Amino acid sequence: MASEGFCLGEHTLKVPLELHRLNRQRLCKELRSTDGVPAGAVVVLQGGEATTRYCSDAEHEFRQESFFHWAFGVLVPDCYACIEVASGRTTVFYPRLDEVYATWMGRLLTADDVRAQYGVDDVKYVDEIANVIQGMKPDVLLLLEGVNSDSKKTTRPAAFDGMSKFKTDYGLLYPVISELRVFKTPLEVEVLRYSNKISSGAHKEVMRKIRPGMKEYQLEAIFKQYSYYMGGCRHVAYTCICGSGENGAVLHYGHAGAPNDKTVRDGDMCLFDMGAEYYCYTSDITCSFPSNGKFTDKQKVIYNAVLKASRAVMDALKPGICWVDMHLLANRVTLEELKAAGILRGSVDDMMKANLGATFQPHGLGHFLGCDVHDVGGYLRGQPERRSEAGLRNLRTARTIRAGMVLTIEPGCYFIDHLLNQAESDPVLSQFLVPEMVRQYRGFGGVRIEDDVVVTQDGMECLTVVPRT
Repeated sequence: MASEGFCLGEHTLKVPLELHRLNRQRLCKELRSTDGVPAGAVVVLQGGEATTRYCSDAEHEFRQESFFHWAFGVLVPDCYACIEVASGRTTVFYPRLDEVYATWMGRLLTADDVRAQYGVDDVKYVDEIANVIQGMKPDVLLLLEGVNSDSKKTTRPAAFDGMSKFKTDYGLLYPVISELRVFKTPLEVEVLRYSNKISSGAHKEVMRKIRPGMKEYQLEAIFKQYSYYMGGCRHVAYTCICGSGENGAVLHYGHAGAPNDKTVRDGDMCLFDMGAEYYCYTSDITCSFPSNGKFTDKQKVIYNAVLKASRAVMDALKPGICWVDMHLLANRVTLEELKAAGILRGSVDDMMKANLGATFQPHGLGHFLGCDVHDVGGYLRGQPERRSEAGLRNLRTARTIRAGMVLTIEPGCYFIDHLLNQAESDPVLSQFLVPEMVRQYRGFGGVRIEDDVVVTQDGMECLTVVPRT
């Protein structure tokens, strides 16, 4: 009896195997129309490997490699899989384990078990891969090699004993599969909607339970506990950012050198950027609010400026819009609000020409979201290139928006000492600053409001459901 898909209980989302079958069909269809791909091509992907902590035997909690998951949904390590492009026929290669492993891991799955669990055509063992593929008589093996434009790291193409006997290609597959991952199917959107639902609930739980005097990591723990207990989200999509007070101005706070370990003070503005992951599909949500639930006048100014920028982008976002223009729109709205509050002075048009927005929002407006929190496809060949200006160069894509894309919208406003120092010493930027007002906001931290949206045919749908007003 075939598996119906992935599910962790009645309170969690059931994900059908059709999600991966559809992705493989899309891939084969696109490859069949791609120049240079022969009729007898075979895609070969290698999944993630089981690893240990340095030289010890303590295993890391496994999470599947994203391209492999997108295509096959296989959740265990040390697997390979191939797809015959002409027919779409799929074979998964499973590790062959000695019976002794059953003592430590439970009943070992048979080939029939694996075939039923993942809905593929055939299952063989990894040590059979060369012989099995040889029987397919492939014209060429399409292997995954390309540079991720966010991490600058190169994907690891599949490698196995006996591969030297085949003709291989390392350039055709990556741009095709990455472009397909940019556009989510309705089944993928449903999983992203679920991970957003759970993450939204976890953020609301943090809002309910926060009290001055708590440690930032205690709020992180509340988020993680809710996400796993209530939603089956074993993994988070990235390191949780739980910045309070001045830490809200550290864009990727929570790293090993600053591990969410400050005590939350009464009245601190908190910037909590946390996202759960379900079935390797991610979320990325940021909520900003005062620790005691009461906004000061200064906090209201910055929060409302960022909220207005966020909603201006949401109102404007639709197919055909350039993502760079959305970033600039968010900058303009924020600068207008800072001027209205007396923090800035002069012409907002001149501020935009001088790129003052990058002083207060040095990061990009948002990014693609999917099987990775910074999902692939931002700067593929044939798409607009990265801009060089401050702030804009940190945009993770400069593409024209199309239906089916899933992105984050995350404008922010931060008071970062070294950027303020640079602006104050710059003869062009300094003319827009009101020194005594800027001085009052040093140490404030920052505000970021981040929602996840899917682009529709005539606009967008916000997947995130948290209080904003």
